[in-house]
Amino acid sequence: MPEPEENRLLLITGPAGAGRTTAIRILEDMGYEAIDNLPLGLLPRLLSGGPLTRPLAIGIDTRTRGFAVQALLGLLDNPAGQKPELVFMDCSEETLLRRFSETRRRHPVAPDESPIVGIRREKDILAGLSEVADYLIDTSDLSPHDLKAEMRQLFHTETAEGLVLSVQSFSYKRGTPRGVDMIIDCRFLRNPHWEPVLREANGTDPAVAAYIREDPLFAPFFDQLCNMCRLLLPAYRKEGKSYFSVGLGCSGGKHRSVFVTEHLANLLAEDGWQVSIRHRELERRASDGTKGKGTVTG
Repeated sequence: MPEPEENRLLLITGPAGAGRTTAIRILEDMGYEAIDNLPLGLLPRLLSGGPLTRPLAIGIDTRTRGFAVQALLGLLDNPAGQKPELVFMDCSEETLLRRFSETRRRHPVAPDESPIVGIRREKDILAGLSEVADYLIDTSDLSPHDLKAEMRQLFHTETAEGLVLSVQSFSYKRGTPRGVDMIIDCRFLRNPHWEPVLREANGTDPAVAAYIREDPLFAPFFDQLCNMCRLLLPAYRKEGKSYFSVGLGCSGGKHRSVFVTEHLANLLAEDGWQVSIRHRELERRASDGTKGKGTVTG
């Protein structure tokens, strides 16, 4: 019987180049705690501890300190404490050779010899593990996208974090933020900067929010924005994307973009998404003591 999801412990092993490191990163994105190359001598202490509160994936290969197949097999037969599941990442010799040739990496088992020597030597070292593995994943014909889909199907847990969202405001005058997946321009909305009573406030102020809401374009714009997010975000999550960021910009990054960011983040949170908020220009002004100063036109 498989372990309860919150107690699940996976040992990921296999020959170099077969996708072990990629698999561990995928599991980490899925919400697993990930440890790579834990010395084998420390694993019994971990297995004899109390129940896990979060699924755990541990990468072990021939470079791991104290690695020995018999020692690893002994750990798999663990009548007391946490029982691990062995995941063996395998790959054809031809594909491994091609991958090492393309990356021009030295094989870790034979750094001063040709890759094929290391590939065959490591295969002998690992002999027997694939036969006892709980899961055997052959990556010979899998793209990274295919591997992610396979891992999610096999090892998804209810405790996995899923898609994490970041919604942030910014000023076009200071350039668009790096690494943002989707950018929305809010500069068409009425600008509170031109109202003297609102100029020194920002988009979190109720008076600024009311002013922007009065723009006839705001309601249809925001409805369309929400509909687009509700259409795209489940699709991105289904594709295995673990993080998605939305940037909302205006002239100064103080009024319109801040208000829309707050409004959108709150709605997405109500829909059940895990959302973080960042206001780039407000944070910058707060850190350098220029809050309320300057000539930004929000």
